[in-house]
Amino acid sequence: VQLQACGGGLVQAGGSLRLSCAASGSIFSINAMGWYRQAPGKQRELVASISSGGSTNYADSVKGRFTISRDNAKNTVYLQMNSLKPEDTAVYYCNALIPAPIGEYVYWGQGTLVTVSS
Repeated sequence: VQLQACGGGLVQAGGSLRLSCAASGSIFSINAMGWYRQAPGKQRELVASISSGGSTNYADSVKGRFTISRDNAKNTVYLQMNSLKPEDTAVYYCNALIPAPIGEYVYWGQGTLVTVSS
């Protein structure tokens, strides 16, 4: 299984970006999918997650600005980021939790850089 993330870039504060992450390979189903980010010198943190049924969860810092969604037919998760702030600058990683005989496998994308200028 591979996850390919794209959509990062340089944007001015107040602008928008849309990230996407497509999972490929031998996939029967995907449980939760999510986006994490890691800023320089900081730990990786959860940005948003979405269950297979569409239930979402957001970090307080992005609530009201970011929206996570998924297309189960395409095994793809999206992150619409609006009203971006310089503090949103980070490498954004997607992940997918895939059912295993016991528990779940966790797969990660390669990361896409988001830079927000002030």
